[in-house]
Amino acid sequence: MKKGFYLFFTFCLFAGHTFAQKTIVEDINTTKWGQGDVKVMQDETIQNRIAIRYDNSEDSIEDGQIRSSSTPIKGGGYKIQVFMGNDQQQSKREAESKQAQIKNAYPELQTSIAFNSPFWRLRVINIATKEDAQSILTELKKQFPSFGKEMYVVPPNR
Repeated sequence: MKKGFYLFFTFCLFAGHTFAQKTIVEDINTTKWGQGDVKVMQDETIQNRIAIRYDNSEDSIEDGQIRSSSTPIKGGGYKIQVFMGNDQQQSKREAESKQAQIKNAYPELQTSIAFNSPFWRLRVINIATKEDAQSILTELKKQFPSFGKEMYVVPPNR
C-alpha cells in the first residue's frame, strides 16, 4: 500500500512539473524572494514568436519552382549564404540588389541581410533540413548562375 501511495505521489509531482512549464519571459516576470523584481514589457507579436516550432512538411520542388511553406524553426535552421562582401558601401548595395532579385523569383523564401564587421552577408534563412537546403541551393544556382560561385549551405547556429 505504501508503494502505491509513493508511486502516486511521485506521479503527481512529475505531472505538476510538466504542466507548470513557463516561457522564459514568464519566468523572468515571476517575483522571486530575495532576487528583486524584473518586469519585461513587450509587444504581443514578439511573445508569440518566442520558441515557436514550425512544420515544413509541405516543402517541395516541382517543375523547377520551389514550393515552400518554409517558416522559421527554433534555432534558425539551415541557411544558404548567397553573398558576402567587405566593401562598406558597395557590398551593402550589392546584397540589397541580390536580395531583390531572389525575392522577385522566389517570394516564398525568407532572406536576411546582416552586417557583421567587416562583412555584409545575404542569406536565405530558416530552412528545415540539410536536404531541403541543398535542393534550394541547386535551384538558386540554376536561376542565378552569376551568384553560384559563392553560394553554399550554412549549418544552424552559424
